[in-house]
Amino acid sequence: MPLLPLHTDAKIIRVQLRQNLALRHLAADQWQELEPLLEVEDYPKGNTLEHQGDHSMEQYFILDGILKRVVSNAEGKEMILRFAAETDIDTSYAAWHLKTPIPYSIRTVTHVRAAKLSMQHWVSFLERHPAVKTEFDLEIMKLMSEVMAHTITLHLLDASGRLQRFMRKHADLVERLPKKELASYLNLSPETLSRVKRRGKI
Repeated sequence: MPLLPLHTDAKIIRVQLRQNLALRHLAADQWQELEPLLEVEDYPKGNTLEHQGDHSMEQYFILDGILKRVVSNAEGKEMILRFAAETDIDTSYAAWHLKTPIPYSIRTVTHVRAAKLSMQHWVSFLERHPAVKTEFDLEIMKLMSEVMAHTITLHLLDASGRLQRFMRKHADLVERLPKKELASYLNLSPETLSRVKRRGKI
């Protein structure tokens, strides 16, 4: 996997990275420091970037495609915690600081291109730039609040309410997600999801 400065699409990737929620506030000198640390990798659909229980962790900045965060129990039953697409991130930042294994897996829903670096290098970069760290910590808090709100939604809203909420929050993803993935996220069968869509003419 090439480092960003050596990538054939480096110019386009730089533009994409500057739109990322966690990186858009970086100053020119901070970009110069960060870019040589970034690797760019393409992942096929269904690939696992991080395994639940891993200690080796990386920070991902999504350039193209959709990732999902998944937690599973000992019996193999899975729950999708969130989706993330272009301009978003996925991360094991909290587990790194807590010195615990990552409590979920990160997988591709579609083909994904991402820029990444080791969590050790990312945390070191943040420590050198407190203002960037403050912005990143805010994004992490938003991400964790989103996961918590989704979990609560599964208990409090019916099928129609869950779908309507998802459409309000993530309208850009509704048509891009495979029906099976969206149904799993909403804790519905694909058949129920289709029925709810028809009923609501969505």
